[in-house]
Amino acid sequence: MSKQRANFLDTILHWCERQIIRFPWTLLVVSFLLCGGVSYHVYNHLGINTNTAEMLDPSLPFQQNQRRIDKAFPQDAATLILIVEARTPEETTLAANKLQQQLGAKTDRFDSVYIPTDNDFFRQQALLYLDQSDLDALAKKLTDAQPFIGHLAQNYHLDGLFEIIGLALNKRDENLPMELNPLLVAIDDNINHQLTGKPQRLSWQSLLAEDKLNTDANRTLVIAKPKLNFSEMLPADAAQSSAREAVKAIMAENSSVKIRITGETALEHEELESVTKGAELAGILSLVLVFVVQWIGLRSLKLLGITYVVLLMGLIMTAGFAAITVGHLNVISIAFASLYIGLGVDYAVHICLYYRERKVRGYTNDQAIHHSMKGVGSSLFLCALTTALGFVSFIPTDYAGVSELGIISGGGIFIGLIISVTVLPALLCVLPVNNPKPIHSAFAPKFIVTFPFHYSTAIRVVSILLGIGACLVLTKLSFDSNPVNLRDPNSESVSSFKELLKSKNDSPFALITLADNLDEAKAVAAKMGQLSTVHETITLADFVAKDQDEKLMTIEDLNLILGNQLENFGKTLPENSNQRQALVKFNGELKKAIAENSPNAPQATLQQLQQHIEAFLKQADSSANPTASYSQIENNVLGLLPYTLQRLKTSLTATDFGINDIPDYIRSHWLSKNGLYKILITPKKDLNNPDFQREFVAEVQKVDNKVSGLPVANQASGDAVVKAFIQAFGSAFVAIVLALLVMYRSIKQTALVILPLVLAALLTGATNVLLNNPFNFANIIALPLLLGLGIDSSILIMHRLHFNLNENESLLQSSTTRGIIFSSITTLCSFSSLSFTAHQGMASMGLLLSIGLFFTVICSLIVLPAFSGKRV
Repeated sequence: MSKQRANFLDTILHWCERQIIRFPWTLLVVSFLLCGGVSYHVYNHLGINTNTAEMLDPSLPFQQNQRRIDKAFPQDAATLILIVEARTPEETTLAANKLQQQLGAKTDRFDSVYIPTDNDFFRQQALLYLDQSDLDALAKKLTDAQPFIGHLAQNYHLDGLFEIIGLALNKRDENLPMELNPLLVAIDDNINHQLTGKPQRLSWQSLLAEDKLNTDANRTLVIAKPKLNFSEMLPADAAQSSAREAVKAIMAENSSVKIRITGETALEHEELESVTKGAELAGILSLVLVFVVQWIGLRSLKLLGITYVVLLMGLIMTAGFAAITVGHLNVISIAFASLYIGLGVDYAVHICLYYRERKVRGYTNDQAIHHSMKGVGSSLFLCALTTALGFVSFIPTDYAGVSELGIISGGGIFIGLIISVTVLPALLCVLPVNNPKPIHSAFAPKFIVTFPFHYSTAIRVVSILLGIGACLVLTKLSFDSNPVNLRDPNSESVSSFKELLKSKNDSPFALITLADNLDEAKAVAAKMGQLSTVHETITLADFVAKDQDEKLMTIEDLNLILGNQLENFGKTLPENSNQRQALVKFNGELKKAIAENSPNAPQATLQQLQQHIEAFLKQADSSANPTASYSQIENNVLGLLPYTLQRLKTSLTATDFGINDIPDYIRSHWLSKNGLYKILITPKKDLNNPDFQREFVAEVQKVDNKVSGLPVANQASGDAVVKAFIQAFGSAFVAIVLALLVMYRSIKQTALVILPLVLAALLTGATNVLLNNPFNFANIIALPLLLGLGIDSSILIMHRLHFNLNENESLLQSSTTRGIIFSSITTLCSFSSLSFTAHQGMASMGLLLSIGLFFTVICSLIVLPAFSGKRV
């Protein structure tokens, strides 16, 4: 640093120091009152904005496209996806409809709740959506089953079922009412599950309708749009809690039902929960570790207490600065507290160590304070200036989340410096440390202390070679733009989301674009459908069934055959049914069919079923409540039949319809109020693979660059973030270099500060590549901290090398070195615990910080002295 500038800063600091020593209590009282007032202002005015959509510049093209889609179809934005699964399609549908009703009734928690594949219209027109060949096959099967259905309509109980099966088995001269083997296998499987203590219900929809009454036999998605409160840390907490309560209750009623919650909103909610939980655990651990490390470094409870007071005051004042300048914290800028602890505490640590060092040498309290301010004050100002430049460089970027972090942390750095050079000396005046003992490290033998100077040539050569090697490795540096990979892979929302990504029909990574009219929508959909990465495209026109006249004739014929039986079918099982007698009687019919070698069913099926019935009879008779066991088997076998036949009855009322006849609760998801048509493009490949995801987005965007969806947003966000950080670090690097040149008036000294930092950055990036720890939306936030710590360490070492030339002291045994080491260890303890959290983003941030801090310290304490040309 030039003597003129150093003298100017020293003069200011010396004047401040004299005033502080004269009026320490006045300064402390004013400072504490100010902190109290700021705390009150922060409590009342500093809000939280957890809307991740606002993290990036809204003028970016992908943001505009997504906003246009969200405005056209608001009910589809920021939703929860509830995956309902059960052993049978009937139970799946029943559970999904119950869930929809319960959540839909909570209008204070949800704006809308719907099932995309199941509603009154789809139930009525279900058969019209089948291909003619499938409809003909289904009609034949149901026609063949007409005697069976008619018999059960008059005899809806277990004995009625077994009676018609027995007749079909043992009357060779009559046509079978339906194919028996699938029915016998299903009944056998049902009884066997009852024997093993795992009862389940028989699916008549699978037997009679071949799952043609549902889009997906055993999985249904319920889409719920929650009301979000972005002033809360967990905006979807109320809705998420309600959903979990409803899910828990429905699953408790039927053990075969499994419901999982996922979707973009659920992922973000669980991520915030995971981050909060991980931060709490890591915070407790790091607090203990930081206390231990700082105690080892300072060896004084007074200095330790003073450091924490200064740190707390700095956090409060920085929060007040945030309230005044930005007005809120976002999910990124909330990290300012961690960044401030990592950087702001450094200033207090260095002053305290320098003060302690002078007290050990016998200086008076005032002299120790004076020399501390003179020894490190000007260098700390330069550290603050260069670090703040690093943060301020983020302000003009498109990454609004980091831009706000830059404003808050940039101001916080100077707040920390001001408090460290004012309040801290005042505290030292009123709480002096008396008779501190010198610290002798047993881990710093002479060859280590002199190592950077005695082996400077070798260190220079190795540093250059490592830098070149790191540059080669960095060619494989990557950025993971999929935020799903940042979250806890074992959480329900993440595992379920990744499972849906494998689906061609239900993938949440489907893309959406808009058209001004239906003809344009059809044309775009046709082009998209020809792409190799696209499974299918869907528009409103696709909901109009084809060849309706021919299909309606088939449905009308089927209704003539089945209509009366379906109309008269009972909905509840009789209470006085003798299930045991029915089983005994049917067991006899099975024995007869086996003995006579009935041609109407395979012998193996008959024998196995007969054995299981006999075993069940013995088990039920010996149970504590035989009646309950027999009632349960009847309900499991026949309980779902009325529901299936009711669905079939509804589907036989199908009518011809056109696009204008599609009800509004379906149309509103495909045609907006202002006349825009939605085109949904589903992927053919598993988009868990990032290469497939990029290929899918690239192909679709060639057809329409206004397409949007999570894959587009992820990739565009990743590109914007990378661009923002390159822009920020580029401008920060230039600004820091210029600032150092102005302050030092020396290219050599500037290079000595900058080049070790560059080497540390190269080695950090290369190591992350080798450890397969790519940059992502979470760990990239750690880079400003590493930049600040790196530049601070280099400046402090440079200052010590020149400030203490005449002192009989080794650099690596100085208070500056101790300060760098212990402040780095403090920061390392604060963040390394994150490496062990379940949240992958936090874990990768902890790993990146640990690696970066290690190389920063090594380059500052070994590489910089080796290049300095100094001798010991």
